[in-house]
Amino acid sequence: MKGISLFLLLLSSSDVCFGFGTTIWKMREKIEQHKEKVFNEKLNQLGSPPPLKEHYIEQPMDHFDPAVKVTYQQRYWVNDAFWHDRLHGPVFLFIGGEGPLSARAAGEGEHVKLAETYGALVFAVEHRYYGNSINKDGLQLENLQYLSSQQALADLAAFHSFAVRAYNMSDQNRWISFGGSYPGSLSAWFRLKYPHLVYGAIASSAPVEALTNFEAYNEVVAASLSDPIVNGSKQCADSIRNAFETIDFLLAAKQYTKLGKDFKSCNDISQSEQDVNQLVSNLAGIFMGVVQYNDEGSELTITSVCQIMTATKDPYVNLMKLNSVRIKPGKKCAYNSWNMSIEQLRNTTVDPASFTGAMRQWIYQTCTQFGYYQSCDANTSCLFSSHMDLQSDLDICDIVYGIPNDEVYKRVAFTNAYYGSNQPKGTRIVFVNGSIDPWHALSVLKSQGTTETAIYIQGTAHCANMGEDKPGDLPQLTQARKDISHQVLQWLQEGKYEVDQKLHFKPMY
Repeated sequence: MKGISLFLLLLSSSDVCFGFGTTIWKMREKIEQHKEKVFNEKLNQLGSPPPLKEHYIEQPMDHFDPAVKVTYQQRYWVNDAFWHDRLHGPVFLFIGGEGPLSARAAGEGEHVKLAETYGALVFAVEHRYYGNSINKDGLQLENLQYLSSQQALADLAAFHSFAVRAYNMSDQNRWISFGGSYPGSLSAWFRLKYPHLVYGAIASSAPVEALTNFEAYNEVVAASLSDPIVNGSKQCADSIRNAFETIDFLLAAKQYTKLGKDFKSCNDISQSEQDVNQLVSNLAGIFMGVVQYNDEGSELTITSVCQIMTATKDPYVNLMKLNSVRIKPGKKCAYNSWNMSIEQLRNTTVDPASFTGAMRQWIYQTCTQFGYYQSCDANTSCLFSSHMDLQSDLDICDIVYGIPNDEVYKRVAFTNAYYGSNQPKGTRIVFVNGSIDPWHALSVLKSQGTTETAIYIQGTAHCANMGEDKPGDLPQLTQARKDISHQVLQWLQEGKYEVDQKLHFKPMY
């Protein structure tokens, strides 16, 4: 992913801004920490009910080659609080993705509320190579070959077989999968590739189209920062664009010292073009991360960012002020170092609890399957610097993982051929997207028929529908959750009808 950074990693007495998606990772990490805190406080208020325990299932490292004897332990959680009819009750599968899961994945959220409504058993299954579902040597380059969406889907299929045996299930227990972002794609693909196992799928903010040069990401960011529905404005977007135009002018004039001072860079960015890329990407990442997770619990929102960016008539000064907000109190500077970023991605030490500790795995997946590199090309409406080019991302694939540029394009093309891109031709799949979320550009936005439908929510960001209803939700978000619930009910009714037909069907001999 593009070298972007908002929240910072601690190194010695300074903060370090690593690129390649750190903004999104650190913002997501803080959001998850906030949600975890709220969840635990809710449990305490309810009288501290027994916590959901974590369990493990042994999985083959390679489902497709029996000669590979290595296994790993996959973590999962079970919530059976609502599963009163074990003979007929449905099963809701929450799919993990590019980061650790916790008991909260089986304890709260839209899917848990639906489980309460429809009497479902809830499983939350962590993705291989993330969280605790990884061997100690899993990040070694030779072992990353077993990290793929195909292997992850095979894990889910094996988990399904295990759960059916462990809980004495039958075909009367209909399974529905849930996921958001990359797991949203997995949810859709699980239904697509294993339709005999999962009866329906909810795919939220699912970028099912793989794309090497994801220019549209920053075009949606630009549109979102201009959208009055989230308190964006043309004035805000113009100010951001003007600030980066000034930066590009100063870069062309080789004013590296001034830029480094103004934006509090710990290192001298004149040492390489890659360090320049880090600086502009880290600054752009403020806006990219805020748009993606707008109103999802982040410290900054589109409202607050636009207030800062329009506070004075000097966009460059406004951006300096916003940059100061991202640097932790008491810290004097932030690193914009390509070499430090590369070393971070080469780190093979497993860190199960950290979202940022999952960067090596996820960037590997982008190089081998998805692309998703968020460039700022001149022929687009991107507000940021033209120094944010595709080549720097492709260089990472080669330098860190030994995957040459042309191979990245080939693997991305194979992913689309294998899954069907944004026209997957599946059945009983609902794709849910928000207009503010940049990832909607790679999802399914129009219904492909009566059984592969799309819900598009104006004014919402990434995976907004996956939370529970709360005061202040946009009416269209509340309605979207009702529509999803209605679709789940319809699937369960259809499933029951099919079972009843089988039970009452008497063949004629």
